[in-house]
Formats: sequence, C-alpha cells, structure tokens
Amino acid sequence: MSSTSGGSRRRGAALESAILDAAWDQLSEHGYDRFTIESVAARSSTARSVLYRRWPSRLELLRAAVRHRGEQDVITAPDTGSLRGDVLAVLSEVNRRRSGQIGLLTARLGAYYDEEGGSPAEFRSLFVPDGPSLMETIIARAVDRGELGPTPLPPRVVSLPSDLFRHEVLMTMAPATPETIIEIVDEVFLPLATTLSLKR
Repeated sequence: MSSTSGGSRRRGAALESAILDAAWDQLSEHGYDRFTIESVAARSSTARSVLYRRWPSRLELLRAAVRHRGEQDVITAPDTGSLRGDVLAVLSEVNRRRSGQIGLLTARLGAYYDEEGGSPAEFRSLFVPDGPSLMETIIARAVDRGELGPTPLPPRVVSLPSDLFRHEVLMTMAPATPETIIEIVDEVFLPLATTLSLKR
C-alpha cells in the first residue's frame, strides 16, 4: 500500500497529518478495541511500516492522534468585556463544538482505560494545549478589570464551570441546554468566585 492521496505522493507533515486524522476518525467511530496500526494504515491508505516507523505501538499512535486533534480544534478565550460574558461564551462554544465528542469518546475509550490504565484526566491533558487554561485566562482578565478581588481562587473553583459542564454532558449524553449553562455561571460559579476572591 503506497502513501498516496489523489495520485500524488504524500510526504512529511502532510503524510503525518493525514495519518493522524485517520487515526482520530478510527478512534471516534470504533473505539480503542478496534484501534490498531493495521486499521489506521488501511484507513489512511498508508503502508503499516510507515506508521510503525513513527509510532511503534498503538498507544503512541493514540496519544499522537489526540494531541494532533487538540492542536486542530483550539478554542481561544473570548473577551466580551465581562467575566459573566466570557464564561458563558466559552461554555457555549465548547458545548457547540465538543459536547458530542465528550460523551462519545468516554464510551469508546473503555478498553483504553482497562488495558493501559489511563484515565479521562490523562486523556484530556493530551487534548488540551500546554499553558494557562481558558478559565485561568478569563479569570486573570476579570481580576485586571476589577471584577474579582485580589485573592487567588482555588484551582477547583477555577475549573468549576468546566467540570460542571462536563458532568452535565456525561450524565445526559447530550449537549447542555442554554438554561443549564446560565445556571452554572449565575447560580454557582459567579457567587462563589466573587466571594472567595474578596477573602483576606
């Protein structure tokens, strides 16, 4: 099997991107138990030896595919001018773009967790780029604007909107409703964050 697409030979970054796209599609559609070097090679119309030279095991291929997908599907921190607006905007964007993936991949990755001893947190760390999280960026801006006090928020409070959102999606296996997102922000996060940021 040759590393070709549309009659032209793929090389370097183009070939690697095509393989990792195929790997992500294979994982999303069939889960880890049917995620193999052979299946990805067939799906990407690439020789198995090409994959083995880059990723000696399916676990290494999985991790590379997840990192690649995360680099392609970057969500940037919005700047609406208010903390409330920013948190609502980012949760709504994640809901629109990723809610289907959250439930689907959790169901598809059972074999991965069993065989490799991985966890959802480890899987997410591969998907999310290094550096400050979206919520860390949003909260830093809110402090600069004077919407929050100077006391740093505990990490669990910083991640609370995202954690509650993921819980909702996983429990319902459906996108969160706009009303749920507003409740997370207005009834849980904002009162808690405001109070804790003013503690001395």
